[in-house]
Amino acid sequence: MTDANLLHVGEPSQLGKVEIAPDVLEVIAGIATTEVKGVSSMRGNFASGVAEKLGKKTHGKGIKVDLTDDGVIIDVYTVIDYGFSIPKVAENIQVNIRQTIENMTAITVKEINIHIVGVHMEQNPEIQDYEE
Repeated sequence: MTDANLLHVGEPSQLGKVEIAPDVLEVIAGIATTEVKGVSSMRGNFASGVAEKLGKKTHGKGIKVDLTDDGVIIDVYTVIDYGFSIPKVAENIQVNIRQTIENMTAITVKEINIHIVGVHMEQNPEIQDYEE
């Protein structure tokens, strides 16, 4: 990984410097998103879906981190549970991600964009039993 792909945290000291890879922010943001009530799941790609079926949990699934000259931009792709207010859940996700990243890394995030890619309908167990 090149030095350009790392975020520098704080000022270098006599002990050295602290660098954080964008993948770390993806994991932190992914966990912070799933902590929000109303979030059903995260959208991933084919590779992360296969990895999960093989038993590997991908906490950065559904998160895209961009390092720009203006700052860090995070895009979140998520599915919410039916019955929850989409604007409220999205705002809760933004607040939780911002607080968690700032507390853990001291990095200020410029934007957190929430993309609702689906709504999870809770299936009635009686209907599910009938279909089997």
